[in-house]
Amino acid sequence: MTQTTPASPSEKTAADFWFDPACPFAWITSRWILEVEKVRDVEVTWHIMSLAYLNQDKDIPDDYREMLKTAWGPVRVSMAVQNEYGQKKLAELYTALGTRRHVEGREFDRAMIEEALTSVGLPAELADAMDDSSLDEAIAKSHHEGMDQVGNDVGTPTIAMNGSAFFGPVISKAPKGEEAGKLWDGFQLITAYPYVYELKRARVHDLDFS
Repeated sequence: MTQTTPASPSEKTAADFWFDPACPFAWITSRWILEVEKVRDVEVTWHIMSLAYLNQDKDIPDDYREMLKTAWGPVRVSMAVQNEYGQKKLAELYTALGTRRHVEGREFDRAMIEEALTSVGLPAELADAMDDSSLDEAIAKSHHEGMDQVGNDVGTPTIAMNGSAFFGPVISKAPKGEEAGKLWDGFQLITAYPYVYELKRARVHDLDFS
């Protein structure tokens, strides 16, 4: 097996990022990788996964399953936006949805999703996709493109780069500026080693969405 190595500073690193708008951990990691794009030669491509799809047949707590009932809506709307408007608008919508959900603490109801859509210059009528189950096949396909690389026992965030994919990093606060770049450098070094499969410790800090 050929060992992959992090890209040199002169090379563009392509990073594929899988997210569900409902996931607070993916949200914080996504804010970090946007900072990384400012200080490292990295280009992120955004992909949709679904926590509701991932957990549909799993034994999970009732309160978590109840939360997942509202998770299909924003995922379907995100897929509709990706299909019709592409990467740029998908990224903008993710930021608009995540800000309202994770920073402002709002629910994924239709009014919130319509507001997020219009705030990034998209038609409010795209909120109709919340109930459009015909999008679920495309969601499942995108989901498996990411999750099949890392296994069924993980979720989001998932990042693929340089020929390997990992769940994480899971962070409780997104670093800014050069600190974000240094975390990226370390992440590249660790994930370049083909035999690393887990690095974990107990979380001692509350999630910080600032």
